[in-house]
Amino acid sequence: MNYVPGTASLIDDIDNVASCLPQTGSIVTDYNKHLVLLRDGRTLIGYLRSIDQFANLVFHQTVERIHVGKKFGDIPRGIFIVRGENVVLLGEIDVEKPCDTVLQQVSIEEILEEQRLQQQTKQETEKVKMQVLKDRGLSIPKADNLDEY
Repeated sequence: MNYVPGTASLIDDIDNVASCLPQTGSIVTDYNKHLVLLRDGRTLIGYLRSIDQFANLVFHQTVERIHVGKKFGDIPRGIFIVRGENVVLLGEIDVEKPCDTVLQQVSIEEILEEQRLQQQTKQETEKVKMQVLKDRGLSIPKADNLDEY
């Protein structure tokens, strides 16, 4: 593997630590890509390198895939550590299976702009809904306050 000069390889460090501490987790040695869906809605694609009993994951050569409508973009993230409680779905990607979807890959800048516009539209729609409910005498607590308990 080629690494940027002057940087340490986390993968090599994980191999060394795992050999010294056998009950901390297992190093995954297959070279298949995996997809993980996180609790916050993000989708990560990369090579699964380590997993432990709490479903904590270490991914290598990770990209974050953003979907907006029929478009998608991949943002390179490198080595990515995921805490197990944030994992919703983990699966292996079959790269040999032909892709039958009609998604268009676009640049990072374009997909981020599309995502920003989509979020802005969603916020405006939510604001209108809240105003209609307020006009009718109803109030719904914000989702941010629900996690405090």
